[in-house]
Amino acid sequence: SVYPLLLVAVLYAGPIIQHVTSDEPWYANERKDIIVRNYVVAPFAEEFVFRGCMVPLLLPSLGVMYTIGLCPLFFGIAHVHHLVEWAKRGEASLVAACVTILFQVCYTSIYGMFSAFVLLRTGHLVSAIVTHAFCNMMGFPDFGGVRTHSRPVLVGATYISGLAGFFLLLIPLTE
Repeated sequence: SVYPLLLVAVLYAGPIIQHVTSDEPWYANERKDIIVRNYVVAPFAEEFVFRGCMVPLLLPSLGVMYTIGLCPLFFGIAHVHHLVEWAKRGEASLVAACVTILFQVCYTSIYGMFSAFVLLRTGHLVSAIVTHAFCNMMGFPDFGGVRTHSRPVLVGATYISGLAGFFLLLIPLTE
C-alpha cells in the first residue's frame, strides 16, 4: 500500500511544492466531522463498495479492461448527489452546478479507473483506500495558481515532472 501512495504523491508533486512554497495555509479550518468524513469514512466506504464489491462481481464477466473502464462510471455518477446539495443551499446557479458536477463525474471516474487498476495490480483494497484518502486530502490541483505563484517555473516544472514520474512509475509501483 505504501508504493501506490508514493505513486500518487509523485503525481501530486506540483501541488505539494505549490503549497509548501506558498505563504497561504495549506488547510482552512475544516470541521472535524467533515475531516473524518472526507479522509476516513468516504475513502473506506467508496472503495469498499466500488472496488471491493463491484470489481470482483464485474471482473469474471467483463474482463480486466472493461471492469477498469465501467466500474468507475458508477463511482463518478454516485457523486451527482452534490447537485442536490448545492441547489438546496443556493451555492450556484443550476448551469454552474451542472457544469461542476459534470467535471466532478469525469474527474472521479478517471480516479476510479486508477483505483480499480491499483486494486487489480496490488490485490489489496487498503492500497485503494489509502490513495483515495490522499487524493481527497490534496483535492483537485490549482493549475491557475501556478502563474500567480511566487515561483511559477519551479511549480510548473514540478507539475510536469510529477505527471511524467507518475506514468513512468505506474507499473513498477503497483506490482
